[in-house]
Amino acid sequence: MPFPNHELSMTVLMTPDMANFSGKVHGGHILKLLDQVAYACASRYAGMYVVTLSVDRVLFRQPIRVGELVTFLASVNHTGNTSMEVGIKVVSEDIHKGVVSHTNSCFFTMVAMNEDGTPGKVPPFVPTTPEEKRRATKAEMRKAFRIEYEHKMNAL
Repeated sequence: MPFPNHELSMTVLMTPDMANFSGKVHGGHILKLLDQVAYACASRYAGMYVVTLSVDRVLFRQPIRVGELVTFLASVNHTGNTSMEVGIKVVSEDIHKGVVSHTNSCFFTMVAMNEDGTPGKVPPFVPTTPEEKRRATKAEMRKAFRIEYEHKMNAL
């Protein structure tokens, strides 16, 4: 296996059926692929079916064009009891010009599910590299922010 079970890479060629009238890939198509990548990464890590709980800020920094290769680099950054944060970096490549661009990054919260449809326990993620530790720290900050935001919104 080229990646540890908490990481996943997927590359997709952008084809005309994915594009709008200007030849750029629909944002909705990228969102669908992001969800599939998050599912695959989290499901492989947890060893069970997972569902999407939330997606944090998807900002499309640059357009993706038909004919480009798009690589989704995913990693489990943090785990709770039944949930996982999966970070995804999206990189597009113009294969004719050799130009590579970081088009966006986002964070999915995925929940593991038991066969009976109840949330299932996930193995704890223990970061080992400096990069994994940095991602885990930032994931904990995002989780705290989400909880604080929800409390404030419920208070209104």
